[in-house]
Amino acid sequence: MEMNMFQLTGFGGLIILALDLWAIISVIGSSASTGKKVLWSLLIIFLPIVGFVIWLLIGPRSTARRI
Repeated sequence: MEMNMFQLTGFGGLIILALDLWAIISVIGSSASTGKKVLWSLLIIFLPIVGFVIWLLIGPRSTARRI
């Protein structure tokens, strides 16, 4: 079965959405200040691909949860 451009674009968009949600959840769960959390979240929301890559390289990570 042949995939057309709309299907590929939609699949890529879903991947970017999932990665951005993961990044935002990680930022919210981090120990960074509230202001930094807001700025990181806005960066990821308004620049989805670039914001995700910047967060991946230098952004705050969520703290490990103990059970």
